[in-house]
Amino acid sequence: MIARFFRGFGRHPHHGAALGVWALALAGCVQYEKDDEGGPGGGDAPADGGDAASDAETGAPTTAPTTTATTATTATTATTEDPPTTGGVVGAQCDLWAQDCPDGSKCVPYDDDSDGIHDSARCVPVDDSPGQAGDDCKIEGSIASGIDDCDVGLMCWNADANNQGRCVEMCSGSPSDPTCPDALICDISNGGVLLLCVTPCDPLTPSCPSGQICLPGGDKQFVCDVDASGDQGGYGDPCAYVNVCDQGLMCVSGQSVPGCKTDGCCTEYCDLSDPGVVCAGAPEQECVSFYDDDAAPPGYENVGVCTIPL
Repeated sequence: MIARFFRGFGRHPHHGAALGVWALALAGCVQYEKDDEGGPGGGDAPADGGDAASDAETGAPTTAPTTTATTATTATTATTEDPPTTGGVVGAQCDLWAQDCPDGSKCVPYDDDSDGIHDSARCVPVDDSPGQAGDDCKIEGSIASGIDDCDVGLMCWNADANNQGRCVEMCSGSPSDPTCPDALICDISNGGVLLLCVTPCDPLTPSCPSGQICLPGGDKQFVCDVDASGDQGGYGDPCAYVNVCDQGLMCVSGQSVPGCKTDGCCTEYCDLSDPGVVCAGAPEQECVSFYDDDAAPPGYENVGVCTIPL
C-alpha cells in the first residue's frame, strides 16, 4: 500500500478554516503523504500512536500492517561544482521537475530519514530495461527507497506487500505550471516531493479502481489513490493520513467528530443537494460544504462533510 502526506492546510486553506477539516497526509508498504502545517497527518507518527516507520512497511490494503526487514539500497549521487536546483525541496540532491541527474540516472522521491516517508529527492540509476507508464514494476529495498525499474519521469506506485506496483508518471512542467497527460491531474504532496499524475474522481459517486479510494487532492479536486486503511478506517476511527479512512469517509480534525480522542478521526462525506441529508455518525454533526466559503470547482458543488461546526 501507499500512504501519502498532503501539503494540505497551507496549500488549500479552503479545506478547513471553519470546519477544522485537515487535508492530511497519503505506501509495503505504505507510502505516506504529510500535512506540512501540522494537525492530523502533520507528524511522523499515525494519530493512534503507532510507529510511522513500521506502518510504512505494511502489506496489502485489506490486511493489518506488518513490518518488513528489508534494507534500502544505497544509490550513488553524482556531485558537480554547481549543485543542481532542488525545485524547492529542502535538502534534495536533484530537481524532480528538471530531472537534472547525470545520464543513466533519474531524480526520484525517497525517504531521507528512514521513517518510511518520501521526504526528499536524489539521483538513482535507471534500470537497463525501464518500464513505461502503466507497466508493472518493482521497488528495491524499502518501500520509499526511490529505487525501482521505471523510466525517467516515472515512479513505482501503489505497491503491494512484495514491493510490486505500477509505473505512474510524475508531473512535468514546473510547480507553478504542472502538466500531466490527458484525463490526469497533477497531485503534489509531501512538501513538493511527490508529484503524481492521477485520475480525478467524485467522492459522492466514486469510481476508482479496486484498492483505491477517492480523496482530497491538489487544485481543489479529488483524486483516486491507494486505500491504506487496512482493517481500520471506519467512522470515528483515529486517522493521521488522508488515505487511511474507508471509501466515503475522510480524515478531519478530531474536534469535528464526537468522541474522537485523537488529533484526527474519520467522518462521512455528504451530499449538499439532498434535502433530507442526515449525518448518520452523530446527530450533532451537520453537513457543510467541503470548500467552506470558497467556490467549489465545477462538478464538486455538492460535496459536503459531516462535522461539528467550530
